[in-house]
Amino acid sequence: MTETRPLLEARQVFKGFFGNPVLKGVDIALHPGRVHALLGENGAGKSTLINLLSGALQPDSGAILVEGRPVGRFSPAAARGAGIAVVQQELSLTADLSIAENIGLGAFPRRFGLIDYAALHRGVREVCDMVGLTEPLDMPVADLALGRRQMVEIAKALFRKPRVLILDEPTSSLSAHEAGILARLIETLRDRGTALLYISHRLNEVQALCSHVTVLKDGGVTADQSLAGIDGEGLVRLMVGRETGDLFPPRPVAEAGATRITVEKFSAGLVREIGFSARAGEIVGIGGLVGQGQEDLLLGLYGAIPAKASHAEVSGLPRLPAHVGEANAAGIVYVPADRKHEGLVLPHSIASNLILPSLGRLARGGFRDRTAEAGLIADLARRLTIKGDVARPVQALSGGNQQKVALAKWLPLDPSVLLLNDPTRGVDIETKREIYLMLRAFAAEGRLVILASSDTPELVHLCDRVVVLREGRVAARLSGAAISEEAIVGAAMGIHKQGEAA
Repeated sequence: MTETRPLLEARQVFKGFFGNPVLKGVDIALHPGRVHALLGENGAGKSTLINLLSGALQPDSGAILVEGRPVGRFSPAAARGAGIAVVQQELSLTADLSIAENIGLGAFPRRFGLIDYAALHRGVREVCDMVGLTEPLDMPVADLALGRRQMVEIAKALFRKPRVLILDEPTSSLSAHEAGILARLIETLRDRGTALLYISHRLNEVQALCSHVTVLKDGGVTADQSLAGIDGEGLVRLMVGRETGDLFPPRPVAEAGATRITVEKFSAGLVREIGFSARAGEIVGIGGLVGQGQEDLLLGLYGAIPAKASHAEVSGLPRLPAHVGEANAAGIVYVPADRKHEGLVLPHSIASNLILPSLGRLARGGFRDRTAEAGLIADLARRLTIKGDVARPVQALSGGNQQKVALAKWLPLDPSVLLLNDPTRGVDIETKREIYLMLRAFAAEGRLVILASSDTPELVHLCDRVVVLREGRVAARLSGAAISEEAIVGAAMGIHKQGEAA
């Protein structure tokens, strides 16, 4: 059977920034009715290729083709006109506009020169039904949880009825239920003849949804082939050239140390009167479906949102921290899930981000000690294996290296408790491994790591204990051999009672 002509192609595209080559003669062809995976570690060139295919960037050489015809200078407007839509990992929504206005933005139906809201709502309701959005269409996007905003972003792309749909880490913020809706939608679009490009570090999704893969490494294509007969180990070998067996460091045999956190009848945000304790040397996982109180638990322990408890001892404090400053002084630090908006100052340099929490401690006589700062920056950059000029803006780094900066900037404070919110979200396999080794080393040094994660295998293979939350309450407490994907997902979905899963 003759293969259909590609709807969208890149042929021998080269792209560099500031003299550094990012893409080196890349070819990719997206065919109608096929879900095509694009894999590669952070920094491999995936985001740059997406931007070339969608007109946000222009290649230095090579060509972008739509239905076999070179398009010359390709703009975002031209890409939209050609039926190309992108769902970016970083959301592009306007918080103060409604769901309907965000979905229709740039493509509003008009009547007598004004927005026809009745027609807008009819069209928007159709795509909302496709992605399972049941919220009122006039609700501001700012009122939605992160996972629901991700579904609005997907609906926004579908509103334009794309012929080519590019999905960049689309499930990174979704619950298991929402991810299931998206999987069925992808299959429907594929069967209708849409060409789909799917980028994800969740290899089980790639195996389930995709039939073809292109792998990038260091800006070049290292594989372009069918996925038939390739398992998860095979995908990892294509990406990094090794097996997955050493992805997670071994758990220690030694017993955990002294109790670092204990709370009774603790409440914060969605969390309602839970008991919780954790000891030095442990990695304690917090699991559950998205939006069940995991973030509120961390923020309440960090003093970032109002919290209360009938009894609390937190990192030497005889109560909950009253505010973030007090938490930091007590050796408690927090790494947010949204590194770009909450964890880093993107326009500032790598160096300034690394030393930002330590400026007060490094100062001498009220003045900055540039020598001490330079020594600290050099040490952290070495430990993070960040190469090149640290005067570059941190936004110039790949997502994985940005995450390492967001984590390592706290190390000079010598924290005793690290509260981590999805620290490997959108991070490639090799950088995940580096972060896992770093976290296990923290625990071995006698620190307590509390890790909220939407990645169930991460909870199973990295954590010493796992607490599963459901609707703000503890659904299960798992340890040892009881920690399994089935137990975590079952408790999160309400299939197991607490006593059965604990």
